[in-house]
Amino acid sequence: MDQGTLTIIMFAVLAVFVFLTWRNGRKRKADAEAAKTRYVPGAEIMTTSGIYGTITAVEGDTIHLEIAPKTVIRIVAGAVLRLVTPDDTDAPKSVEEAMARANAEQAAREAELNVDHAIPLAEPEFGERDQPAAKKPVRRTAAKKTAE
Repeated sequence: MDQGTLTIIMFAVLAVFVFLTWRNGRKRKADAEAAKTRYVPGAEIMTTSGIYGTITAVEGDTIHLEIAPKTVIRIVAGAVLRLVTPDDTDAPKSVEEAMARANAEQAAREAELNVDHAIPLAEPEFGERDQPAAKKPVRRTAAKKTAE
């Protein structure tokens, strides 16, 4: 390959890289704009710091988030990680439900402990010895005779 061909290949690779970066940037920007339209009062969200709350008002790039009754904080719209839908969380709705789940899990663990997992003794598996190996005889060397 000559110098001109290598230069053309390098520029082609650079052009593909720039195109992919530009396309991903546009896609990310479009997703962010679509998400902003879903930030409406009454929507439940989770922030990047893990705070759950309900949107009470939206003012430009600022969102008013109610995290407890009569407790409202202001956050930047960029701090919203995702919208929470009712089927997103498998969290129990009450303490009683949480206790029922915990008791059921504990009962399942205890039932598993009571199951006999022993392997029954029967014929030896392929490659196993039926009887212990016999000891190899010890080789004794004869004492060397010395010339008298």
